[in-house]
Amino acid sequence: MARTDRVAVVTGAASGMGLAIARHLAARGDRVGLLDLHGDAARQAAEDLRQAGAQAIAAEVDVTDRGAVDAALGKVRAELGPVTIMVTSAGREAFERFTEITPESWERILAINLTGTFHCLQAAVPGMLEARWGRMVTISSSSAQSGAPRMAHYVAAKAGVIGLTRSLALDLARDGITVNTITPGMIDTPMLRGAAAGGDIGQLEKVAARAVPVGRPGTPQEIAATCGFLCSDEASFITGQVIGVNGGMVL
Repeated sequence: MARTDRVAVVTGAASGMGLAIARHLAARGDRVGLLDLHGDAARQAAEDLRQAGAQAIAAEVDVTDRGAVDAALGKVRAELGPVTIMVTSAGREAFERFTEITPESWERILAINLTGTFHCLQAAVPGMLEARWGRMVTISSSSAQSGAPRMAHYVAAKAGVIGLTRSLALDLARDGITVNTITPGMIDTPMLRGAAAGGDIGQLEKVAARAVPVGRPGTPQEIAATCGFLCSDEASFITGQVIGVNGGMVL
C-alpha cells in the first residue's frame, strides 16, 4: 500500500463501513478525523488508531447540523491540517410502508442521508480548492438503483446522493478534485444486523446466499478498499462514477 500523508475526514466513522474506511486510510498514512453522532465510540476508535501509531482525532457530530459540521472540520484543520479527503459514510435507514411515512420521518431520513452529505462536502471543499487536489467519496446504496420495499424515503435520499455526486464531479473536475460514490450491496454492518434482528430483512446469511451471486454478504473492509483506491492519486481520472460493490447483484 502506497504511503500517503494527507488529512481525511470520515463521517459515520464509529462503526461499520465508516470505521473500516477510517482504519484503511490511517493504515496508509493519512491523518484521520473520525466524525460520528456517537461521540464516545468515535473517540474510542480514534484512540485505538493512535495506539496503532496513526494520527487521529474524533468529533461528536450530527451531520444535519451545519454549524456542528463546520466546527468539527475546523477542529480537524487545527489539529491535523488542511482537509483534502472527505468520505461521507454517515447514514440511517428506515423501514416503513409508504402510506405510514410521516412528513417528519421523510424529512429526517433525507436530512441525515442527503442534506448531511451536502453539508460535509460543502464544508470540505474550500481546502481542496486551495490545494488544487481533493478526493470526495460518498456512500450511497444499491437500493438507490434497484428500489427497495418499505424504504421509499431512504431510497430517495440515497438516489439524491448519486445525483449530488455526479453534479459536483462536473463542478470540480477542473480543480483537481474527484467526486465518486460507492453503492454498497448487502454489507455485514451493525446497521444491517440491526435490520435483520428487527425482522426487517430475513436472516442475513440466508438472504445473501439467495440474493447475492457470490453467495455471501460483503464486508466493511471491502468497501474500505474500494474507497481507499478512489482516494488515491491513481484514481485521478475517475470522477462522477457510481461504483457498485455488491457481489455481482444485477440492479
